[in-house]
Amino acid sequence: MSRSFFVTVTSLLFLASAAFAADARKPNIVIIVGDDMGYADVGVHGCKDIPTPHIDSIAKNGIRCTSGYVSGPYCSPTRAGLLTGRYQQRFGHEFNPGPAPNQPIGLPLTEVTLADKLKAAGYATGMVGKWHLGNQPQFNPVNRGFQEFFGFLGGAHQYFPARAGVKGPQAAPILRGLETVEEEEYLTDAFAREAVTYIDKHQKEPFFLYLTFNAVHTPMQSAEKYLARFPDVKDEKPRIYCGMMSAMDDAIGSVLKKLDDAQLTENTLVCFISDNGGPPVNASSNGPLHGFKAQTWEGGIRVPYFVQWK
Repeated sequence: MSRSFFVTVTSLLFLASAAFAADARKPNIVIIVGDDMGYADVGVHGCKDIPTPHIDSIAKNGIRCTSGYVSGPYCSPTRAGLLTGRYQQRFGHEFNPGPAPNQPIGLPLTEVTLADKLKAAGYATGMVGKWHLGNQPQFNPVNRGFQEFFGFLGGAHQYFPARAGVKGPQAAPILRGLETVEEEEYLTDAFAREAVTYIDKHQKEPFFLYLTFNAVHTPMQSAEKYLARFPDVKDEKPRIYCGMMSAMDDAIGSVLKKLDDAQLTENTLVCFISDNGGPPVNASSNGPLHGFKAQTWEGGIRVPYFVQWK
């Protein structure tokens, strides 16, 4: 399927609406986004070094889009395109917004988001993870169609609780809605916890969950329990990358298990995608594609892209 992600999701949502027009229960929708993943770093694409059974299961139980493309080669523009269903160049969002927290740049307020549409259609709408579509309150997810939000607003973040002396955008607050919260868990694990909690809270109503990991974006930080799975990887950076990928796969497994346990899997559309290709800086691999993040070669815009709706 050589279609852009947001075009395919829009089509699936249209089909879902038609199929369930007479049904009291609309299908749930879970969109999962990985960050700076390499095309070759999932098992279903041939990866031998990093087990990703839960990500792979979405492909095996649904559709693997072998020619899945995002609409840009780096983080923020592709998210702007995904959430609006429009090419981001049409509204001036073809570049990442700067890291300054007070910079008045973000997804234009004139744009309608997928969350806006689904909320109007009777869905509970929630987001967990990385936003990267504006730092000021008017751009916050809770003001862009999401009724609930847990995560951070910038493009990257520390994975461990803030340490004394650590400053800058990667040490920005973790938010619940508009309020700062103290988070003690490894961030990928925290996102898994919050996603599972969201599903549990809204399991009796149609819900939309937008789960956007910052894994495996820099800074390169893995919890020891994940590093311990890769004793044979001797180089430090690739070993950390393996741990970060493994943590994200576990987190996705927690979400899929929760859907199963709540008997929601049969009526939940699950999409998985990476926001762009992997960059050299995080030890990712885009093989056999040419190029990487920030380039419009295949390695920058062709990504893992799986859709499941049992």
